[in-house]
Amino acid sequence: MSREPRGPNEKLGTVLALAGISNAGLARRVNDLGAQRGLTLRYDKTSVARWVSKGMVPQGAAPHLIAAAIGSKLGRPVPLHEIGLADSDPAPEVGLAFPRDIGAAVKAATDLYRLDLGGRRGGGIWQTLAGSFAVSAYATPASRWLINPADSSVARDDAEALRAAAAEGGGPGRDGGKPLRVGHADVSKLREAADEARRWDSKYGGGDWRSSMVPECLRVDAAPLLLGSYSDEVGRSLFGATAELTRLAGWMAFDTGQQEAAQRYYIQALRLARAAADVPLGGYVLASMSLQATYRGFADDGVDLAQAALERNRGLATARTMSFFQLVEARAHAKADDSQACGAALSSAESWLERAREGDPDPSWLDFYSYDRLAADAAECYRDLKAPRQVRRFTEKALSRPTEEFVRSHGLRLIVSAVAELESGNLDAACAAGTRAVEVAGRISSARTTEYVRDLLHRLEPYGDEPRVVELRERARPLLVAPA
Repeated sequence: MSREPRGPNEKLGTVLALAGISNAGLARRVNDLGAQRGLTLRYDKTSVARWVSKGMVPQGAAPHLIAAAIGSKLGRPVPLHEIGLADSDPAPEVGLAFPRDIGAAVKAATDLYRLDLGGRRGGGIWQTLAGSFAVSAYATPASRWLINPADSSVARDDAEALRAAAAEGGGPGRDGGKPLRVGHADVSKLREAADEARRWDSKYGGGDWRSSMVPECLRVDAAPLLLGSYSDEVGRSLFGATAELTRLAGWMAFDTGQQEAAQRYYIQALRLARAAADVPLGGYVLASMSLQATYRGFADDGVDLAQAALERNRGLATARTMSFFQLVEARAHAKADDSQACGAALSSAESWLERAREGDPDPSWLDFYSYDRLAADAAECYRDLKAPRQVRRFTEKALSRPTEEFVRSHGLRLIVSAVAELESGNLDAACAAGTRAVEVAGRISSARTTEYVRDLLHRLEPYGDEPRVVELRERARPLLVAPA
């Protein structure tokens, strides 16, 4: 259904011409994006013609899917006002800005936290935005962070806090008419929440219900604190803890396939890390952006983001932290099919890790990183470079210490091992590893892990009649048909 016509939508027609999308092509893209979100849409070229020539506005999620479809073709976000649909239940263009002013940065973050996330409960803004990831949205945040990775002061006095609360439509703070005064105890609670969420995410995947409480924590707990009153010292710590939680929300969205949500969380996490004057944490957010860009097929941008994290942290971050950033760069080089650059980055990552010492002031968010993680990612690099012998060598090291603490990682490593065995001609070993991986994947909620399983089954298609492959495919069927 569509709303009443308003006259020709010249903006939509102009952008469609710019993107080189026909009416039939746009209809098909919108229907496909809707299907990915569980929506049954039946738009055709006539529907699009009505949107353009008569200005009819489709209802529900359609305007957002139209913007996503055009944005994916143009390679950048397309706001609804650019296509003349801004008054149709607009999805706020929230979370994409990287404000220079600290007050504006707080508002950008809290506005994002207050969106109707919906998520696994159904509905919500991310269902309509999924599929509109654009790597170009990272350009301004990354460049502004590189130019200035630390704000000069973040203190907020009572008067500023009261003005902020009034602007948000909020009432007085917890002191009965006075603004909420933030202390170290408040920040400690946020850090505890981040620590617990990290553990649950690693063990059960980004879609686990406990992990999904992170956006709720940001909305209910972190947002009021950011709008409160605090000293510069407490404020730095508050921004750092909130940046960690925000990056986690992005990582969990990434793991469950909500790429647009992940992108917005990452941008705000980077801005909050700048307010915290925590350069290594900012580098960690850039590394997360790099992994997402690489995963989405933008390997060159992934290299740039990882190198930005590295260069800004020389002389600041610990050896273990630098090793991880270097490893992320290697992942991007591998996807770009640059074996020489990948090998150099892996060698550097190993060298940095060898310099790490007991007692180094490593950040808590890096507690997952050790040699077995380096080996696991090196195996994935060589998988992308089609070097199965190297994949097997590093996968054996990565699987040498399986733990219940990092269940998702263990499952991913098994799938990479299965691929290596298959490319080496060992079908039995590939199916055995694949079977174990499917068992692990069934215990977690991770769209990324499911995609790895699907890729393995695709590689096994030439052997589809083999009993072992048939059995593996049947074991994986419940996983592949389950909702993401």
